[in-house]
Amino acid sequence: MAVTEGQWLWSPRPEYAARAQLTQFMDWLRETRGMAFDDYEALRQWSVDDADGFWAALWDYFDVQADGSPTPVREGDTMLGTRWFTGARVNYAEHLLRYEASAAEGETAIYHQTENRALDRMSWQELGQQVRMLATRLRAMGIRPGDRVVSYMPNVPETTVAMIASIAVGAVWSSTAPEFGIRTVIDRLSQIEPTLIFVADGYRFGGKDYDRSEEVRQIVAGLPTLKQVIWLPYLHPERTTPPVPEAVAWADALSGPAVSREAFAFERVGDQHPLWVMFSSGTTGLPKAITHNHVGQLIEHLKLSAFHFNLAPGQVMFFHSTTGWAMYQLLVSSLLRGAAIVQYDGSPVHPGLDFLWSLATRTRATNFGASPTFVQMMEKANLRPREQFDLSALEAVLVAGAPSTPETFQWFYDNVKEDLWVTSQSGGTEVGSAFVGASPTLPVYAGEIQCRCLGMDIQSWSDDGKPLIDEVGELVCTQPFPSMPIFFWGDTDGQRYREAYFEQFPGVWRHGDFIKINARGGCYIYGRSDSTLNRFGVRIGAAEVYRTVEQIDAVADSIAVCCELEGGNFFMPLFVQLRPELELDAALIDTINAKLRSDCSPRHVPDQIYAVPKIPYTLTGKKMEVPVRKLLMGWPADKVASCDAMMNPDSLDWFIDFAATSGARKAASSS
Repeated sequence: MAVTEGQWLWSPRPEYAARAQLTQFMDWLRETRGMAFDDYEALRQWSVDDADGFWAALWDYFDVQADGSPTPVREGDTMLGTRWFTGARVNYAEHLLRYEASAAEGETAIYHQTENRALDRMSWQELGQQVRMLATRLRAMGIRPGDRVVSYMPNVPETTVAMIASIAVGAVWSSTAPEFGIRTVIDRLSQIEPTLIFVADGYRFGGKDYDRSEEVRQIVAGLPTLKQVIWLPYLHPERTTPPVPEAVAWADALSGPAVSREAFAFERVGDQHPLWVMFSSGTTGLPKAITHNHVGQLIEHLKLSAFHFNLAPGQVMFFHSTTGWAMYQLLVSSLLRGAAIVQYDGSPVHPGLDFLWSLATRTRATNFGASPTFVQMMEKANLRPREQFDLSALEAVLVAGAPSTPETFQWFYDNVKEDLWVTSQSGGTEVGSAFVGASPTLPVYAGEIQCRCLGMDIQSWSDDGKPLIDEVGELVCTQPFPSMPIFFWGDTDGQRYREAYFEQFPGVWRHGDFIKINARGGCYIYGRSDSTLNRFGVRIGAAEVYRTVEQIDAVADSIAVCCELEGGNFFMPLFVQLRPELELDAALIDTINAKLRSDCSPRHVPDQIYAVPKIPYTLTGKKMEVPVRKLLMGWPADKVASCDAMMNPDSLDWFIDFAATSGARKAASSS
């Protein structure tokens, strides 16, 4: 049936809301702090009005294990430069494994399956033991606190063990996915000068094997600071010869005597010690090496997983992701709450569109993650999971990776389950979490993100910095929060950090999303206000496309944009300026697409390629992705760019004509 934006779809049953983790926290505040809040919005307002009191309360509520004292809660009150819990030393991995001590013998921590591995499970005891054994081996190999340990691995338990073990000894973690091309990986990992890398020999996707042995050799050769390689014969388990000489096999790295919980010491570190490095999409230049710390991610993920995901022991979180996306770390963070996780590596629609629902049924998933694009594929195929699978355990659906439409929400109620908490959340790699999200105590309205997350002072601002209600504006955060990056690796003077988030509104974080906040606190995300490309729910960088395409002799220059369309669809065209007297024919199109697919990933392949006379630039030499995107979305030319700010004002003429005759919607329908 037809659904409109903001239409009521669901309300939590009283008993469901009463046992929610958020409700338990509010009860605790009343009993221990004498603080009573009538509803979620009152609690959220307190969390930003008294930020110190809120984050201190979380520290006590979750009983964070630390050396030293959590006071002062913060030093400084400006967005840039504020530090949190400077007197305490913590370890994120210690809290990931904390539930092991109380877990029943054999209780599942990780369900896992891939296209070439059957469904299996790893208990809390197995997870803890493997982490401690590998961490002990890493120490024996000379890995010390602050060393960078990286991976080129699929979404399998070995990767999770490697990540937790590295963090446990104080190393700085960073991961890339094996579908990434060589240049994409080196551009990222070379910035942080890693000491050790975990690699796999390949992966299987959509029923096809992808041997990555040669890619591994070139990546290792392109990272001269590496001293150790640990390799997993995943695609070909029978292999005994490593892809590079002297690499240590995974099985050998885990050999040795068992290490008890009592005998193992986690490396607790201070507030400026990096936890991991996540990379931006690379919209301008090399991807930004976004560096988070232990304490900020720990307190934020405890809050997010408990109050906005509603996770607790006995629940199972399943979100299909790759190891190159921030959702991988968020999936693993569910272990902080004693919940089990489901790791799946492979195509979400192989051998059929119903595969992920089958896996959710077999693992008794309580929380299921999906992208709007995945929903569209199921809708077109007339798939009705409620008629095929036992989804009685399912309580919540998290739709992430792209803005969700009212139709996306309605599809779940019509085809999955009537009594279902359908949520959408939005944040970013930059914060390792969400700005706006969900509450299990609030109603669900079609297409609407239920609330602003606790501790996040999120507002919608006009271009001149005025707060807006019921109007679309820039998503900004006006107060500091613990999970802000501590820095960008290699950005010694902080210039890239400032330019990325604080250039438009000095002292205020501008995230780059269009947002509308209504009078009841519900939020709508309307896509990117900057030039990041959104492909199938994963953000990629235009700069990665340019670096690849412009290596082709025929291409002199290029520009790529991504336009959001109705129904949660996207259209990503690539515009190329060819060398003189050359034409864009079918052979050249095939060459461009093949190079993007091999050097970057299949997600980098555009929907359509067009030849243009010139690429538009600003006076400072930046490609004008945002104005081009706005033109294609139907904005008037005089509202998207100023000729005075352009290096070559006439270069927009072609795009203006294209937008007038085609536009994104018409071009997408013909592609």
